[in-house]
Parts: sequence; C-alpha cells; structure tokens
Amino acid sequence: MAGLEVAGRRFRTEEDFKAALRDQAKIEKIRAQIDMEQPGEVIRLYIDMQSGRYRFETAVGNDFDDEIYELAQIYKRQGYTKESILPVEKKKKPVEKLIGKKATGAFRKESDQKTVVTGSDEDDNVGRPDRDTVRIDQYDEEMQKVILRELHKREKRRRMMVVFCSAVAALCFGYFGIYYYFADRTETDYENLASLKGNTTLAASPPVVTIHRTGEEEVELTVLEEYQTLYNKNKSLIGWLKIDDTNIDYPVMQTVNNEYYLDHNYTQEYDKNGSLFLDKDCDIVHRNTNLIIYGHHMKSGKMFGNLNKYSSEDYAKQHALIQFDTIYEKGTYEVMYVFRSRIYNEEEVVFKYYQFFDAASEKEFNSNMQEMAALSLYDTGVTASYGDELLTLSTCDNSEQDGRFVVVARRVE
Repeated sequence: MAGLEVAGRRFRTEEDFKAALRDQAKIEKIRAQIDMEQPGEVIRLYIDMQSGRYRFETAVGNDFDDEIYELAQIYKRQGYTKESILPVEKKKKPVEKLIGKKATGAFRKESDQKTVVTGSDEDDNVGRPDRDTVRIDQYDEEMQKVILRELHKREKRRRMMVVFCSAVAALCFGYFGIYYYFADRTETDYENLASLKGNTTLAASPPVVTIHRTGEEEVELTVLEEYQTLYNKNKSLIGWLKIDDTNIDYPVMQTVNNEYYLDHNYTQEYDKNGSLFLDKDCDIVHRNTNLIIYGHHMKSGKMFGNLNKYSSEDYAKQHALIQFDTIYEKGTYEVMYVFRSRIYNEEEVVFKYYQFFDAASEKEFNSNMQEMAALSLYDTGVTASYGDELLTLSTCDNSEQDGRFVVVARRVE
C-alpha cells in the first residue's frame, strides 16, 4: 500500500488509487489544452468545472478544482473576464520585484554616531544623502534618556504588532485549511452518494413508511426504488434536488429543527458545508402549497453557492427546469420568481417568504404571488394559480445584513 500515492495524495485501496490515476490523466489533458497564463481561458475553465462538465473521482481532482477556483478569482479581481486574451509579450512579462526601504526606524548608524531624522516627510527622506540629521549626543543627558525611552517603546509596540499579525495569519491559514478540507471531503462524499442513486444492492426490501395523523387513517407509502439504498443509510433523507448543467445535484434532508443540517452532512458528520434541507414545517405527504429548501452559499460553489447565478435572466432561461424528487414521487418545476429578501424582525409587517407554506384561500394565494412578483428581478412569464404546487430555494445573500437570495418555481410535472 506504500506505493498507492498520486500527486502527493495517499490512497488506501487499489480502486481509489486507480481512480486517482484517472483524475490525474484528466487533469494533464486539461492542462495541455488550457494556457494558465491566459485569464480568459482559466475563467472559462472554472465556469465549465462549476457547471459539472468535468467530474473528478478523488481528492486529486478536488485539489485541481481548488487551484482553478483560486486562480480564476485572482484574475477576476484584476478585472479580467472569460473573453480576456493577453498579448504574448504581456503574458510572458517578468514580474518586477518591489524593493522595500532599508531604514526601519528614525535612527541609524552613520560614521559610528547615532542620528535623528528631522523634518515632516520622514519616510520620504530615509536613505537620501541630503537629509538633515542631528547626532543624539548633541542633546543633553536627560533628553537622550527621553529619546531612547521613546525608541524602546516604539520597538516594543512593533514587536507586539508582529506577534499579533503572525497570530492572526496563523488563524486565517488554519481557517482556510479547515474550509478546504471540508470542501474536499464534501465533494467526494456527494459524488459517492450520487453513485448510489438507483443502486438497490443495499436495499434488501423496499422500505415502506407508515404515516399516521390523529383522526386520519394510516397511509403507507413505498420509497421510490431509486432512493431505497440512500434512505436505508439515513432515514432523514426526504428527497433529491438536481438542476441540469450545474453542480446542484444533492440529497435533501429533513429533521425536527432547521439547525442540525446547517453543519452536518448526509452521513451525520460535522461539516461546515452542511446539507440541503427541507424546512421542518413542510410536509411532503400531506403536501404544502410551498416547499422550502435551504442551503449554504459556499464560496467554493458547493451547496447553493451558485444559486445567485439566477440573478441573470439569460441564466434562468438556460436553467429554467428544476428536478426535485421526494423519496415517494418525482417532480419537475419551472422557475417563476427570482428575488432578494432578508430575515425580518417579528414585529415587522411585511411579506416573509420563509413563512409561506400554505394558502388558506385563493385570495391569500394570489396576494403572496403578487408580493413575489413585485420583488422579482425580472419577468419569467411563468405564473401560478391557486392549487398549484410551488418549490422555493433559499440561500444567504451578502448584499445586506441577514440577506437572502430566493428562487421560486411552479410544479409542471
């Protein structure tokens, strides 16, 4: 097993090792086709990877994914787009090294005598031969003590600042290390879960769920064959959400609160990425008017990290259909409204999309539709009537405090 290593990653099994070799071959092929010094090519590659065009099986691929993500972000911050092309001479231009000033304080040795820089533009004068200086021994003894004491204080503050900045840097590196660890693990875990969809090898017999409400007859529902293995592994599974040509292809969980799956994954391990989860007040059996699914807006693009791409009307037209299967039935939805909102205080009298689960009347339903239509960033041309079933996807939005980005769709199948 000692030789099962690829690109600095060690693998436990021969199967994982072979998968890593496949990833490495795929990466080498991509590198041969892409010029990493061309911003437009890198950004287009990043977009393709986010859309799911390139799929990797192991951490080797995830490392490459993170590399492209970080490089694309650097190019974007520099103002480049997917259309940018650099001329050869600029692309190959060597990076100039910046040389800092050598002087680190107000005193330096000159002819074995300590001197003090005078004048208001102290930093600009450092190192210049024509600057005005006075030797410290020109001051009386008391003044020399005051000057040296002040020097000592400045040096002490400088050292404390260096220690503080070093500690902050260590914490930041630690945070990003943890972040990318969870991102890497999450990607691998969900790829494995996706492979279990439709796999019935672990489903000894079709799971049957008995639903009972006070005053109502018992209802027995059979879990769809496609999700039987996944359901047997975790009974909190409530469905699966998929949007074609995007990375959104995840199981949807539900439990008695809206906190647990904020920082736990499908296997119930702690995970900063969390999971997609259905609001605790939603009922897929006695169907609500509106089902609400939440997910984190991860910078890596995972979970609902790319949901805000729906702010583009063109993107919405290209990704108009959303597939949300419950564990009991399949469903297809068409995007209807896209808007930004936020979490409001209890006393604020305003439309709160996250409290809209059922409409008691046609009038109430139409009122909610009008509220969402007024908030929508554009008109999709899709409308809903009383009795239609809705699906709402919700994630965080940094445009304001407690902001939310919301996509609402109507069931069409």
